[in-house]
Amino acid sequence: MCPMIVVTTNEIPGYRIDAVMGEVMGLTVRSANIGQNFVASFRSIGGGEVTEYTRLVYESRQEVMNRMTVEAQRRGANAVIGMRFDTGDIAQAFSEVCAYGTAVYATPIGEDEPGHTKQSVEQAKNPANVAPAPAPNPGQPQAAGYGGASGQPQGGYGQQPGQPGGYGQQPGGYGQQPGQQGPPPAGGYQQPPAGGYQPGY
Repeated sequence: MCPMIVVTTNEIPGYRIDAVMGEVMGLTVRSANIGQNFVASFRSIGGGEVTEYTRLVYESRQEVMNRMTVEAQRRGANAVIGMRFDTGDIAQAFSEVCAYGTAVYATPIGEDEPGHTKQSVEQAKNPANVAPAPAPNPGQPQAAGYGGASGQPQGGYGQQPGQPGGYGQQPGGYGQQPGQQGPPPAGGYQQPPAGGYQPGY
């Protein structure tokens, strides 16, 4: 597996960002066990570093970093820029640790290009150490809208392909069967008079 570059800056010296895969993150919620809390309570009396909690926080950060990089590699990235840590408390007994950043595909700059570094030159000379660029999926058409598909006309809500615009409207008019003509009048259908329709009405 190619090494993943993780930096806190928005750029990587000697590398050119060719694609952005989006935000990635790793999250864990942990709590110290009763033994760690018991020993830490005695250490707090004498002062100094509480190694039990230090080890817990260090392992938590390593775990979220690993989860973040795995998610970035799953998306086809080979680097994460703008990485940050975030921590919080849950119910005063649990600690939340989160690592997040932007997954990108970075290409090393060769010796004949401006902005190269010694590391990027070595990477450019050994392309086997660089993850291949993610290839687009030609069989996946781009959607014409939310939940839509290319090649289909976008009509009204719930409309079937080939139907004219309107909310669930059938071809030809409101409730109209094939062979019938004309939509309803603009003022709506009128109620017949009490005595019925008269000739010439």
